[in-house]
Parts: sequence; structure tokens; C-alpha cells
Amino acid sequence: MASSEIIVGLDIGTTKIAVIVGRKNEYDKVEILGHGKTLSLGVRRGVVANIENTVQSIKAAVEEACLKSGVDIKYVNVGIAGQHMKSLQHRGSIIRKNIDTEISQDDIDNLHTGMFNLNMNPGEEIIDVIPQEYIVDGESGIKQPIGMLGNSLEANFHIIIGQTAAAKNIYKCVKKAGLEVVDLILEPMASADAVLSEEEKEAGVVMVDIGGGTSDVAIFQDGIIRHTAVIPLGGDIVTEDVREGCSIIKKHAEDLKIKYGSALASENKETEIVAIPSLRGRPPREISLKNLASIIQARMEEIIEHIYFEIRHSGYEKKLIGGIVLTGGGSQLKHIAQLTEYMTGMDTRIGYPNEHLSPDIPKEMASPMYATGIGLVLIGMARYEKDKARNKPVVEETAPAGKVKPPKQKKEKEKKPDDDASRKFTDAFIEKIKNWFESEAE
Repeated sequence: MASSEIIVGLDIGTTKIAVIVGRKNEYDKVEILGHGKTLSLGVRRGVVANIENTVQSIKAAVEEACLKSGVDIKYVNVGIAGQHMKSLQHRGSIIRKNIDTEISQDDIDNLHTGMFNLNMNPGEEIIDVIPQEYIVDGESGIKQPIGMLGNSLEANFHIIIGQTAAAKNIYKCVKKAGLEVVDLILEPMASADAVLSEEEKEAGVVMVDIGGGTSDVAIFQDGIIRHTAVIPLGGDIVTEDVREGCSIIKKHAEDLKIKYGSALASENKETEIVAIPSLRGRPPREISLKNLASIIQARMEEIIEHIYFEIRHSGYEKKLIGGIVLTGGGSQLKHIAQLTEYMTGMDTRIGYPNEHLSPDIPKEMASPMYATGIGLVLIGMARYEKDKARNKPVVEETAPAGKVKPPKQKKEKEKKPDDDASRKFTDAFIEKIKNWFESEAE
């Protein structure tokens, strides 16, 4: 395979920053060429809180990925999430002037454009507009209206809104780390691509990515994303509870949670005791695993209650045959699937990204912890292939390995597939951030 087909995903999380370098092999599976991971020192609840610390963490992860893969990383697909993200449903409509002509891609684009003119609160911006279904002359449930005849064209849209400053800060950190942003990709969408099957999306499923600072929720039904939400609670707050409840330092609390933690206190016995090193000159502290699990269970129940509220709020609670799929680092907690099933009454499984990976990848890469990063690579590959199919210039001929050029906007109008319509406007959002950053530099 040509080196230009190497795609890099950059997952800027609350607890870790991960860089994954991948490409597709001859079996259409993702081959991981290398990866880097480092502690995230400047991010809180998915939002950049310290520019310099975040830049240093990105550089360290990129350097490790470069060494392991032998790829000179320059262009990256970056995930965006955080508690500032929110979504809403909106219906847009246009009246066509000439009803004797077929509905065209231009009509679809006009409908999409109108959604970006909605009034937002100060400091907020529409990041993505995702069409769900179209309505032609009152006939609903149409997925592809191009070629049909009709007077009115309507559509239900899922609109993702975020704070402009948060997106600017992410872009600024990546730029200061010496990298270029190819795409800003919604992390819940990336995680869903990595761990969900098309059958699950069609049947109806809830994807929950439990990260360090936040938990991302994405609900799919009939193959369409219906609801997204970000819950400002994650694995870090569980660690903090353990630290306070057991009166130990944060590092020991995190180790204790990972090695011995459980989401169900009933699965542990009172007699199970673990000794934790104490401060200098003090004897080790003995902690009951049942007490530890009780602390963890209380917080996990709160997180699951928030998740279940979002499921009910979406209106699709009775239509989700696929149940709940938990992924992310927080999903590795013992008995978390059982607790989720007990509280929601919905089938629950842990989502691993190994379905899309080649068999010879490092074992640790098949962990739910890397679902978002692998999803960023998958979406980056899909978009690269679409750009290539449209003969868009995506790579400089002299670009070294891994330097995949971001798609360039053509001035002339192109006929594009319908599912690329919102991509064009997301590109415009990234372009706006780039222009802002360049003007700041001047």
C-alpha cells in the first residue's frame, strides 16, 4: 500500500492522549503501524484547561508513535468532545421553484445551509449537521430524495453544538505541537464506528464511552444517529471517591480501582482485604474490597442513572433492540455490565474495537480504552477514500510517509453523494478556526 494511505488519529482525552497510526491491509482491516500514549496533563472533562501542558503531552505521544511506526506524523484527525457539547433536533424545509425538475444535490445543500443559520447562544457554534430523514410533499421516511419530484422538501436534522473557544483551543494545541488538523471528528461518532456493527445501528443501540472526565452517549436507530449527549462524569470522579473514602493518595486510589475495583459490592466478601502503602514512616493501610466496591458502586449508579435519563429523554427507549454497548477506559471496571443491566433492564455488553483490526495488532490495542482513537482512524480512512474517489487532491506528491494532506475546497460546484453534504459545512467550520488562528499569529 502507498504511504499516502496512512491515517493518524489523535484522541485528546482527560486522562490520556493517544496517537494511533494505521492503514488498511488487503483484507480491509486496520493495521496498526504504531501508537503512542501519555498522561493528559492539561485537559479537564474533555476541555483544554492548560495549553502548554496539553501541547507537551501531545508532543510526547506523537514522538512515541513516530518511533514505533517509523512514520513522520504531520497531519492528524482530531477528536472533539467535552461537557460543552450538546445536540438538538430541528426540522428544516424549502419550497422548490420548479416542481417539474428532479430534486438535486443543490436542493439538499440549500436545505443543509439553512440549518447553519439557526440562532445560537453567544460563544456557541454549530459543529455538525446530520440529516436523519427527508420528507417530500408530506411523504416521510425518505432516506435519499435525489431524483424525486416534489414541491416541498423537508428534513429532520440532528444538530451538534459546541463552544467555539473549546474548538479553537484544541486546534491551537495541535498547531503548537507542530501538527495540522485534517478533520475535527465528534468522539462519540468515532467510538461508535469502532465498536458498533451496522446491524446494531439498524436495530437500535446505545453506545456509551466512559472516559476519564466525561461519558459520551450516542443513540442509533434504523441506521441513523438519533441522540447524542455528554455526561460530565467519568472514571476520574470514581477515583476521587476512592481517594477520599479510603484516605489514600490519588495514585494508589487509581491503582486500587483498576486492580481490585468492582461495580457490585455484593460480589466481594468482607474478609477480602488489601494492604496499600502509606506515607513514609506510617504502617500500610488495610482496605476491605467490599467497602471499596461500595464506594465505586455508589458513583457508578449515579453515572448509569444519567445515562438512562438520556435514553428515556431521546424517546427511543422501547426501540433499542441492541441494548447498551459500553466502551472507553471506564468500561473495564469489573461487573459494570451487570450493574448497567440491573439498573436499566437493557442487554449490555462491553464494546471492543477488535472487529476492525487485523489479527497481528498489539494485544493492548484491542482494549476499549483505544476505541475513540481507532474510530478516528476509521473515519479518517473513510473520508480519505471518498475524497480520492472524487479525485480531490488529498496528498502532495512529495509528502513523506504519513503526511496526508487535508482535503482542499474546490471553487467549482461538484456533485457529491448525499452523505457528504454535512461534511462540507464541517470543513467550513474547521476553515473558520484555521483563519482565526492564522490571524492571531499575524
